Amino acid sequence: MEIGVTTFVETTPDVHTGKTISHAERIREVIEEITLADQVGLDVFGVGEHHRKDYASSSPATILAAAAALTKRIRLTSAVTVLSSDDPVRVFQQFSTVDAISNGRAEIMAGRGSFIESFPLFGYDLEDYHELFNEKLELLLNIRESEIVSWSGKFRPAIQHRGVYPRPVQNPLPVWIASGGTPESVARAGMLGLPLVLAIIGGSPLHFAPLVKLYKRTAKQYGHDPAKLTVASHSHGFIAENTDIAAEKFFPSTQYAMNVIGRERGWAPYTRETFDAARRLEGALYVGDPKTVAEKIIFLRKNVGITRFMLHVPVGSMPHEDVMKSIELLGKEVAPIVREEIDRWEAEQKEETI
Repeated sequence: MEIGVTTFVETTPDVHTGKTISHAERIREVIEEITLADQVGLDVFGVGEHHRKDYASSSPATILAAAAALTKRIRLTSAVTVLSSDDPVRVFQQFSTVDAISNGRAEIMAGRGSFIESFPLFGYDLEDYHELFNEKLELLLNIRESEIVSWSGKFRPAIQHRGVYPRPVQNPLPVWIASGGTPESVARAGMLGLPLVLAIIGGSPLHFAPLVKLYKRTAKQYGHDPAKLTVASHSHGFIAENTDIAAEKFFPSTQYAMNVIGRERGWAPYTRETFDAARRLEGALYVGDPKTVAEKIIFLRKNVGITRFMLHVPVGSMPHEDVMKSIELLGKEVAPIVREEIDRWEAEQKEETI
């Protein structure tokens, strides 16, 4: 059971002071957060890609490369790379470079992205949203498979017997499929035999259990070993020494950020009732003291089949010291509880099958 953190490097106004830190300062904070995550024994840290004012991470690979030089063990991934509006050649080159700096700890999490700003920014038509992703994923996997590439498609100039460098330390460089929970994207990951990450940020995580089964069933149909495939979740949360303190600290910035997005997308206002309901055992918010959060991760593993859990913190802008403390508690207190229980539970599962 792998445990880690994701961030979008948010730069929304502080809900208490109204001040907004610079993109540069927030990027430097995130590098400190990745370094701490490595020190406290977490398995993975993901940085998302966005192209709007309230996020500072338009270039996750650059941030991850800086962190790679300061860390020793933690895996470093995008969360996600908006592959539809990027060039797969450059994506592969950038993450191969991160892989070199980190000596084999880089990963690519490929997705369509939950925002659309990158499409007009880079000159793509949203009507091609799905077709762009399919074609560019094909090229990315082609590059990963072969040093010398010959390829042609609809949206990018053809490549005729050209090398793509540098080659990564890992062979192959891990490429994940990120999904918001559509059966089509889950099935695609299974068909390709690629690891899957699910954005579980609302409703009940139990609703994702059939999708995990679909993923594994499809993988098996296409000749892949389901036992070797990792299923990850990316979920909002925050950890403090006390559950009430965790909730009081996390709610204001979460409400602000969710309402900004909600106004853009026509959602109902995000309320304290919504927040508290999601903190229940079967909810999608992982907010509380270490024991509470550990219990929810264990529940997710046993009932949905998630084998990598990534806590998305912060949502909106929170004090850097609070985020650092949450990461410390995740690594030092939550992770040991989860790993011990999952090891015990899996041992029991094996005994029952003998």
